[in-house]
Formats: sequence, structure tokens, C-alpha cells
Amino acid sequence: MKALRLHNELTAIWRNEPGWRGHLRSVNHSDIGKRFIVAAFVFFAIGGVLAMLIRAQLATPRSAFVGPDVYNQIFTMHGSIMMFLFAIPMFEGLTMYLLPKMLGSRDLAFPRLSALGWWCYLFGGTIIVVAMLAGVAPNAGWFLYPPLSGRTFTPGINSDVWLLGITFVEISAMSAAIEIAVSILKLRAPGMRLDRMPIFAWYMLATAGMMIFGFPPLILGSILLEIERAFGWPFFDPALGGSPLLWQHLFWLFGHPEVYIIFLPAAGTVSTILPVMARTRLLGYGAIVAAIMALAFLSFGLWVHHMFTTGIPHMALGFFSAASALVAIPTAVQIFAWLGTLWGGRPEMKLPMLYLIGFFVVFVLGGLTGVMLAMVPFDAQAHDTAFVTAHLHYVLVGGFVFPMLAAAYYWLPHITGRQRVMRIGEAAFWLIFIGFNLTFFLMHLTGLLGMPRRIDTYPEGMGWTALNLLSSVGGFVQAFGFALFLVDVVLQIRLGRRHARDPWQAHTLEWAMPTPAPAYNFASIATVADREPLVTAPDLGVRLARGEGMLGAARNGWRETIAVDMTTGEPEHIAILPGNSWLPIATAAALGGFFLAMLAGLYPVAPAFLPVVAWLGWRWAWTNGSRHDVGMVDAGHDRRLPTAFEARQTTGWWGSILAIGASATLFASLLFGYGFLWTVAPGWPPPALVAPSLLLPLLALAGAGCAIVMARRDNAMIAAVGQGVIVLALVMLLVVAAPAPTSHAYAAASAAIAAYAIFHAVLAVLILAFVFARERAGFHSASRSGERRIARLWSDHAAGAGAFCAVLLVVPGWLA
Repeated sequence: MKALRLHNELTAIWRNEPGWRGHLRSVNHSDIGKRFIVAAFVFFAIGGVLAMLIRAQLATPRSAFVGPDVYNQIFTMHGSIMMFLFAIPMFEGLTMYLLPKMLGSRDLAFPRLSALGWWCYLFGGTIIVVAMLAGVAPNAGWFLYPPLSGRTFTPGINSDVWLLGITFVEISAMSAAIEIAVSILKLRAPGMRLDRMPIFAWYMLATAGMMIFGFPPLILGSILLEIERAFGWPFFDPALGGSPLLWQHLFWLFGHPEVYIIFLPAAGTVSTILPVMARTRLLGYGAIVAAIMALAFLSFGLWVHHMFTTGIPHMALGFFSAASALVAIPTAVQIFAWLGTLWGGRPEMKLPMLYLIGFFVVFVLGGLTGVMLAMVPFDAQAHDTAFVTAHLHYVLVGGFVFPMLAAAYYWLPHITGRQRVMRIGEAAFWLIFIGFNLTFFLMHLTGLLGMPRRIDTYPEGMGWTALNLLSSVGGFVQAFGFALFLVDVVLQIRLGRRHARDPWQAHTLEWAMPTPAPAYNFASIATVADREPLVTAPDLGVRLARGEGMLGAARNGWRETIAVDMTTGEPEHIAILPGNSWLPIATAAALGGFFLAMLAGLYPVAPAFLPVVAWLGWRWAWTNGSRHDVGMVDAGHDRRLPTAFEARQTTGWWGSILAIGASATLFASLLFGYGFLWTVAPGWPPPALVAPSLLLPLLALAGAGCAIVMARRDNAMIAAVGQGVIVLALVMLLVVAAPAPTSHAYAAASAAIAAYAIFHAVLAVLILAFVFARERAGFHSASRSGERRIARLWSDHAAGAGAFCAVLLVVPGWLA
């Protein structure tokens, strides 16, 4: 009876409203995660249909199935959908659903941020798909290389759809990355030290870090290319001091880590499912964690791997070739650990295990061809051939799709609480496995025979005809397999019988709850003493349901969970999470209005949406906090903890640290572009430099000093004045001292650098004004000072960037 009463009390706090209002306002991580998964699978189906159209076109020589323009849109959309609208959102959805359950938490760190990411993903993906239906889809390849994607060769809105739509979607990805990283670091079960975390959490922590530092270069490149297309700033135009190679550097600074961003979450599912299927513990936990971190680090040193044929100096070729081969070592460590786990266990050939075997076969073959392409002489021969396309699919389908299908069958009983109905999943596996290898293994051969990638037709007599026909047959066999998989999943959801909790006899915390999971996950929070808590305490789920863990009672209508020390897992404070809200969907709609206005060429209208976004952000933050000191509260197990209102380094503080890190990475990428153009682009030195002013940089330095000092003295308004002085100095530099941004890439890059600093100074002004308003409204006290510390972080970052940019802009003029 106590368990039932506690369940009812918690459900009243955590549940959604009934009807469509509840769906739109929900911020629950289980709801958001399932929506990501379903939407990603829909986009996967769309991308699969496009792949079938590609194979139909290439099945025979001189095919007239579709024309060149439509074909360019099809293959561009196929790659873009699979990379940006399927792969990343699919693992985001799975992670959002699973991670709090695995960590023993009730939700993620920022529930409304998850919901914002979902709506941005849905709106951005819809924009791209609607553009395809309207016949104006991107058509310059999913990598969008200039000058092909510039106004000269793509005068319509095709490239703008990609640049604006994908950037909109990237807001979702960055939101998820910060959400995941902070949740892993702070919202774990008490006692869950870093070395007791589920291995899946380590994979996702590395992946989130890679996203935070890997996505900003792509976001920057997209912004710069869209500005060039919209306003004529020549970042990539060689005639005016730009370089198309700058886009390649920015794109592949994101693009090669992206491969591992996709692979690591899938490898995390392998490391989680494999020991359960083998009825043993994972071999080499510590070695796998070291391999994960090494892989995350090394992946950022491989981007030139994609640019071996662009005229890179020989020393750089040797360095990046060696780095590309070296990255195989941490991957091999994981492969050997998985094989050792199988060897030491008693593998059961259940359906998830079939897909894991498919993963081993396909991914290892893809890794071998990757090592081949890391060798510069071979890459020079195979570059831009179908061999590279085959390698890419062996790595991504083998390294992501097969593990995700295993994960679907493994965790579907958790999501639905139901068993499989018919045994058609095995037939689906064999169709997918055979069809995939028939399609892409033969593409290695056509590539070695010289068939280029991205072509819409080819002549007879090249030796490619029979291989292409068989590849197309294999593609359709694979499509039938995915259709059977969908049928199997739908039957399980609709007709499957209820099953007991934990049908796999797994040992991680997500199985210590009823299935489907309640909105609050755990009626009380477990205290963890080892890596597999259900081994040492098989009845843990029952005891938690009775309220025998921490936070075993509902109070004040709070959505509570435990926040812990990052390393030791000791309880630190009680995180109080926000409830359901309209703010995420309203904010996403306002951002969508900005992107749609830019897409329509309504450039004077687009800025009107930004004050709306700022106002919504203000409202968003205003709903947090408390107007009175709460003090220490009972957390259960004879522990009293402060609430998040009075804690020092809250989840918001850590989220700001990571967001500033992402912003600083974007700034570093911008400085890299500035230096790259100055060093190697044609048409330098520029015809005119920023005038060597002394007054304006000194004014910016004075404003920065004022902002930093006053923020530390908790004088928010004077600190905001200092930020305003920075804005004034930078605007004056652009208006008075700098050449027109359309005149040369130097002027455009200088204006972009100044714009970065101005944006962050204005953002700091808004944050400081918010803090001032909150102080007057009674939200701050000596113990409730968290918002001041967060504002100080943003103010310091803006001040430092503003002062640095002001000095940087005038240095070339002084040295000339």
C-alpha cells in the first residue's frame, strides 16, 4: 500500500496533462526520447526510399529514370538525411530515454532544453523535407563544397535550405550534447563513482564532449557560407581573397569526428548488450574506457584525411596518414574486449545477438578499408570513387545501424512492456545482412574499376554494368528486410503480451523499474555500491518502489532528484527540475521564424524574431529559483542536503561552462579561418586594412576591465555598462576604421570576428540585466547566489572575447 500511495503522489507531480496540451508541453525525458527515436526512424525511411531511387537510376547504363538535376537533389538529400536527421537524432533519442534510468536519476539535467532540441529537430527536418517535395532540395552534395554551392552555380534557394535547415537542426544536437554531459557528470545515483558508471554512460560522455567541440566548426562554416550567399561577403571566393578549401577544413573538422560521434553510442550499446547475451561481465572495463577517450581525442586530428588530394604539403600528408592509421588501435582494443567477453561467456543466439554478429562482420570490414584509405598512395587512386562510398556505408551501417537494430530489440520490452509476437525478426536480419553486403561489397569493386561517386549515369563497356545491377538488387533486398523489421516492431507494440520485469536478466539500473517506466522513473533513488547493482541486490527494484531509497517521499510539488559530486558520487544537493511548459515549443517556433525569414530572403524581417527569442529566454530563466532561503532538507537515509536554489556549482553552472566551451571552439575555428586565409589564400595581402586606431581598442579594453571587475563585485548594471562600451568600440571599428566586408575576404573575416564579440557582449548585457532584475525581485541572497556566478561566467567570456577582438582587428594595420 505504501508503494501504491507513493506511486500516485509522484505521478501527480510528474505526469503530463491529458490530451494534445500534454503532448505539446511535455518535457519528460522518456517522452522526448521516444519522439526522437520515432522521428529519426521516419527520416531513415525517407532516406531509404531516396537510396532506392539512386540504385534504380544506377542499375543500368544511360538510365533515364531521373534527370541529373533531380538525381543531384536525391543523393544530396539521402546523405544529409542519414547523417543529420537519422543517425545523430536516433542515438540522442535512445540516450535521452535510457540515460537517467541507467544512472538511477528521475530525469535529465535540463528537461526543457531537451524539449527545445526536439522541436528544433522536428521543425528543421520538416523544412528540409518540404523543400525536397517542392523541388528545391539541396543539390550540391551533403558536404556542400563551394564554389558549387555558391550563388554562381546554385542561384536558387537549394543550398540555403541545407545551410539554414541543418544549422537549425544543429541547435538540437548542441542542446542534447550539453544535456547529456551534465546529466552524466551530476545526476547519478548516490555512490555511483566514475568507475562504477555503466559503460554506456562513458561512451555517451565522450560522444557529448565530441559534439560540444566538434559541431561548432560546421555551424561556423554554415553561417559564413550563408552570409556569403546572402550578402556577398567573400569568405570562399578566390577572386577576393577567399578560398573554397576553408570550407573543407571547417566541414571536415566536424566531419571526421562525426563518424566517431555516430559510432561511439552504437559501440556503447554493443558493450551493454553483449555481456547480457553472453551471460557474463564485460571484459576490460578500464581498457575500454581508456580506448573510448583515446578515440574521442584522436578523432579531432584526422580531418585532413578527407583532403589528401587537395595539394596538402608532404609533411602534413605523412602526419595525417599516420594519425588515420593510429585511430584503429583504440577501436581494435574494443573489438578484442568484445571478443574476449564472448569467449569467456555462454553466448545465447537471441535476436539482438544476431545483429551484434552482423555488426562485427560489417564493421571490421569497414575498418580494414578505412586503414587502406589512410594510406596516401591508395587514397589518391580511390578518392572520389565508389570504393569510398562503400567504405563509408560499411563503417556507418555496420558501426551504427546494426547495433541500433540490436538495441531496438533489446530495449523494446522496456519501452513497451511487451514481448515479441511473431518470429519474423530473424528473417528481417538475414535480408538486411545479405542485401547490405550484396549492395556495398560490390561497390568496392566498381570503385576499384574506376567508377566515380556522385554520377547519375555511366556509359556501357566500362565493366560496371553487372556489378551495378547486382548492387541495386541487393539494395532492394535490404529494403524488404527493413520493412519486415518495422512490421515486427509494430506487432510487438500492438499485440505483444505483457512480460515480467527484466526479461534478459540484465544487471543495470534501467531494469529495476516497472516497464513501461513511470514518468518519475524511480519512486526512490538507489544508493550504488558496484557497477552491476542488480547482481548484489536482485530485489532492488521492489525496495525502491516502496520508498526505501533516497527521496522516498513526494513534497511541495517538486520534481526532485539527487545531484552528486562529479568524481566520487557523493550526494551534493537536491536538483529541482522544471515541469511541463509551453516555452520550448514557443522558443523553437520563434527560432524557426528567423530561419524561414532568412530562407525566404526577407533579411530585414528576420532580426525581428531575435527579440522574441530573447524575451522567451528571459521568461524561461525567470521561472527558476526561489524568493526565500530553503535551507537543508531531508533527502532520506539520515541525510540532509541543500536544494539547487542554494548549491554552489549546480547543473546550470556546469551547463554554462560547456556552452561557453562550445562558443570558444566556434571562436577558435573563426580565428583558424582568419589565419588560414591570410596564410594560403590567393589575393593577399588585402588591398585595405582596418585603420590602426589606438583609442577604440583602449576603449574596448577599458570596457572589458570594468565588466570583469564589476561582475565580481556583484554590480550587474555597471558590468553591463562595461559590456556596452565593448559593443560601442567594436561597432565604431567596423563603421569607421574597417573596409567594406564585401570588398575582400580579410574585411569579411574581420567583420565576422567583430560580430562574434558584439553578439556575446549583447548577450552578456541581457544576462546581467536579468541578474539585476532578479536581485530587485528578491531571488538572490547570500546563499542563493548561483545566478550571479553563472552571469559572471558569461560576462567574463564576453569581456575577454571583446577585448581580444578589438586588439586583433587593429594589429595588422599597426604592423603594415
